[in-house]
Amino acid sequence: MFARKSKLPLLIPFLPLLAVFLLFVKGGAQDNDASDIIRKAEDRMRGKTSISTMRISIVRPKWTRDMVLKNWTRGENYSLSLITEPARDKGTVFLRRDKEVWNWVPSVERVIKLPPSMMSQSWMGTDLTNDDLVKQSDMKSDFTHTLLGKEMSGGVNCYKIRSVPREEAAVVWGKIVHWISVEDYIQMKAEFYDEDGYLVNTFVADKIQMMGGKKIASRLEILPAEKNGHKTILEYLSLEFDAPLSEDFFTTQNMKRVK
Repeated sequence: MFARKSKLPLLIPFLPLLAVFLLFVKGGAQDNDASDIIRKAEDRMRGKTSISTMRISIVRPKWTRDMVLKNWTRGENYSLSLITEPARDKGTVFLRRDKEVWNWVPSVERVIKLPPSMMSQSWMGTDLTNDDLVKQSDMKSDFTHTLLGKEMSGGVNCYKIRSVPREEAAVVWGKIVHWISVEDYIQMKAEFYDEDGYLVNTFVADKIQMMGGKKIASRLEILPAEKNGHKTILEYLSLEFDAPLSEDFFTTQNMKRVK
């Protein structure tokens, strides 16, 4: 579907999942204002480290499935995620170090490194792929941004910004449009388009509240454009920033011990 070649990389559940659609990019002189707005939105979801608990709901026309995860992150390159519910998936762990991703499967007691061939597959049955979930850190210098004006989204006055990949950028998206609140720099909505200009996914955030000492949107809906009745809902249950977490926490050995 996508003409552009993707690098391994957007954000996995081990990074704060609601930040999955926050680009942190520096543009040229012509788009400094738009880049600054996006940077401020990204800063709202970042800390040196984070520890969070999150519920993920996979919604389909005839059924819904819930998961609960505990997530640990350090900077942009280290993240670990433990599934605690449901019982059949309990104990499953995902680890990301830089651009490499491992999966611990307790039922077979094996650590598996995800190969490139698996990156286009759905992550745990959600509307995100494994490739989506690691891509975020490569977006820093891949896009230029244009402020289109202001527009309401979810009843909130927002900056509307168009982000277009640079010619040399190896990314799948042809365009991303963001709605970021004027008052608090909270990203309320994002639309992801392929290179031919077709809408692929819409991310819509709500439930603005204080968590971890920051005012954030604590709930995110991912809506695939071509799958009627399909969506994935991500919601923080708890969030803490800047807790002490060393690089040694993010190892394949610790995947088997983490609780």
